[in-house]
Amino acid sequence: MAATLTILIDGLTYASWLFIVALGLTLVFGVLKILNIAHGSFYALGAYMAATFVAWGASMQWAPAFSLVAMLLAAVAVAAIVAPLTERGLLRFFYGRDEVLLVLVTYALFLILEDVTKLIWGANPYFVSEPYAMFGNVDVGIQSYVGYDFALVGLAVAVGLAVWWGLNRTRQGKIVLAVIHSAEVASSMGVNVSRVYMLAFSVGIFLAALGGAFTAPMISVQPGVSVGVVIVSFAVVIIGGLGSIEGAAIGALIVGLARSLAVHLAPVAELFAIYVVMAIVLTFRPEGLFQRIQARKI
Repeated sequence: MAATLTILIDGLTYASWLFIVALGLTLVFGVLKILNIAHGSFYALGAYMAATFVAWGASMQWAPAFSLVAMLLAAVAVAAIVAPLTERGLLRFFYGRDEVLLVLVTYALFLILEDVTKLIWGANPYFVSEPYAMFGNVDVGIQSYVGYDFALVGLAVAVGLAVWWGLNRTRQGKIVLAVIHSAEVASSMGVNVSRVYMLAFSVGIFLAALGGAFTAPMISVQPGVSVGVVIVSFAVVIIGGLGSIEGAAIGALIVGLARSLAVHLAPVAELFAIYVVMAIVLTFRPEGLFQRIQARKI
């Protein structure tokens, strides 16, 4: 029983931050129809920026609670700076072009951002330990867990509900859904599609950076951290279905539990357990678990 509970909690913790990152990836694809290979780089930028902001706050001897605000501000800063430069300065010139070309463009952007992070922060790892100790330990049965992990789960739930509410219960969200359904029809009805693209891309980058910022206290922030994140994030959205919020949530839970099972029961299978689950899901549901069936165009 204790082992089962540990597997569930570890899987849920892993799924929480992964859901935040994958949600940004699936949102960008749903609106802009772009498979953004550079999404992992935005995660890394959020982690590096959070490490910088938290270290700056510590040097100023601010209250420990400031570190949480600093990590949130780091994600906002990444979205505010990078989103306009990327979407307005690069991606908008390739809208409507072949999907493979867009994948190559975002892959080139991924390589550029990898070098940019090395130029700015160097090759040495960064550690952000202050926020991780803020919530103390939580006893569940005979096991003791770090309270920050449960706080991260709460953050993932809050982010998921906020994005769902924003898309389904606000006027701007209705406009975004209209653009997702048909950008041409929305444009003919007077919707500024270019502005919607900019908004959706900014939110997608913010979610990636937010995931990086709040996982920075749990990892060593170093070059190459973006590679594994973007691969696992793609696994999540492929399992759940591209463009689906519900799919991102279920896909993150499946991936998190699969990894946790492998770590605890068969450590040698950790590297490929996620991809085995993905292959099984795609065998029976090639479009993903929650991908909406599209009408065939004649």
